[in-house]
Amino acid sequence: MLITNARLRHREGLHALHLENGRIARITPQAEAQGQPAGPDDLDAGGNLVVPPFVEPHIHLDATLTAGEPRWNMSGTLFEGIECWGERKATITQEDTKTRAKKTIRTLAAHGIQHVRTHVDVTDPDLTALKALLEVRAETAHLIDLQIVAFPQEGIESYRNGRELMTEAIALGADVVGGIPHFEYTRDQGVSSVKFLMDLAERSGCLVDVHCDETDDPHSRFLEVLAEEARSRDMGSRVTASHTTAMGSYDNAYCAKLFRLLGHSGISFVSCPTESIHLQGRFDSFPKRRGVTRVNELLEAGMNVCFGQDSIVDPWYPLGNGNILRVLEAGLHICHMLGYRNLQSALDLVTDNSAKALALGERYGLEPGRPANLLILSADSDYEMIRSQGLPLYSIRHGQVLMQRQMAQVQLVGE
Repeated sequence: MLITNARLRHREGLHALHLENGRIARITPQAEAQGQPAGPDDLDAGGNLVVPPFVEPHIHLDATLTAGEPRWNMSGTLFEGIECWGERKATITQEDTKTRAKKTIRTLAAHGIQHVRTHVDVTDPDLTALKALLEVRAETAHLIDLQIVAFPQEGIESYRNGRELMTEAIALGADVVGGIPHFEYTRDQGVSSVKFLMDLAERSGCLVDVHCDETDDPHSRFLEVLAEEARSRDMGSRVTASHTTAMGSYDNAYCAKLFRLLGHSGISFVSCPTESIHLQGRFDSFPKRRGVTRVNELLEAGMNVCFGQDSIVDPWYPLGNGNILRVLEAGLHICHMLGYRNLQSALDLVTDNSAKALALGERYGLEPGRPANLLILSADSDYEMIRSQGLPLYSIRHGQVLMQRQMAQVQLVGE
């Protein structure tokens, strides 16, 4: 396949991408491809952006499409969501979980997402959801690359046999070690859970992704514990802190000290702005906090930050349709990031930065020799994609068209 008239981010002019045997064979200036006979599978990007696939770095596929079952989260709080999920979790089966997860994966793929990290609740003596998602990982490999996080939704230390279940989950094939230290009963248990999960990751060679300080409580400070464990073990490139919404309530004096540690740690951050602004600030009257982490400040300090959807129609978030560009646009508003520089590099938050958090390395990106996985977008710049609420026109996976879209055409009657 030859893709012509492609505009590439951070490169001048138009280019042609030559795809062979499922890989990017070469990228040339468009002028060098002029006059080359067009093949039946060739595509003309028409001057629009061609980018690597979108990445979903944080979602819960085991809980997707369960909102209202058995009841709705009426308070809109994180903690009632956990209670609702606990009730629904008691009824899940492998087939139920697989059916819902596969339906959601198809919606993600339809929006140009080819790499997904899902958290899967392993506070279940039978590990039902984990076993289901391990099968889904293999059965949907033609659509996405799936990383599975062993996520202890009800805690490691405060859940019966929590450590044993985490260890078994990794042995069964989970890719990433998770945690939720702020949900443990005590601070001591939270610290202990972080040390345990880091030990487990170090022994197994797994990545780490911790739900960290997902609260408005300014005294919830497990991020410093996770960052120091990553720094002292030299594991920062393998560690992600998700949410960290308490940072939005930290005072600047503490953050000045914290940012020094975070910079030395080398860890990545995932913010889920649409879900955080929905769940957090629930105990405020007025003024109400946004309840998101300091995304722009982290970026300006040179740290790696990306955006995730978190939930699609589950006890924590009743909306969602798989379109991560919807989260990107909302996140830019929520995080006060509509300045010129932010808009020029906005797609980083759902592409390159996310790929770094998932440690995709040379499996990702538009470079010769890498997998021919890419998107043709409906606009010619990051800014125009955001402004026009654009969408991917084509998703190409291993050199073959996986998805194609016709944008809606509107005609004003009488014009």
